[in-house]
Amino acid sequence: MRRLAVAFSGPSNSGKTTLILKVAENFIKSGLKVAIIKHDPADKAQFDVEGKDSYKFSQTGADVVVLSPTRTTYFSQRKSELEDVIKILPDFDVLLVEGLKNLPLPRISVFKDSIDESYLPFSDAIATYEKVTPFGLENIDLGDTDRVCEWILNNAKVV
Repeated sequence: MRRLAVAFSGPSNSGKTTLILKVAENFIKSGLKVAIIKHDPADKAQFDVEGKDSYKFSQTGADVVVLSPTRTTYFSQRKSELEDVIKILPDFDVLLVEGLKNLPLPRISVFKDSIDESYLPFSDAIATYEKVTPFGLENIDLGDTDRVCEWILNNAKVV
């Protein structure tokens, strides 16, 4: 069990969910156990609803936790910090966190159309379709899931 953690950030509709799904499926096919935490800052997540992110994440076979300001959805109705959630999920190799930009985790910011520079101060790499390497950050091709997984294995934080 590796217990590695990495986070993903980016604007709405930037491709974060799609990338996390692909990364989770890639790791699971490789025999790794994956857990996913999704941040719900507006406290509006719907559960077990086809088409919603939490439903899509659960379809990968990963354990899923959704954090919001008022609850943690994983058999709990209290707000939790990352350390609390890790205690709930003791058996994982890779933890993928969507959002929660204040967490001290290595972070890939995802940009589908244009780069939003407000995400760069807390980014360690970016994933985009653009071929430039702006801002001194590693730019991973958003379509290259294997390369994203490689970056995670090389840069994720042991938790």
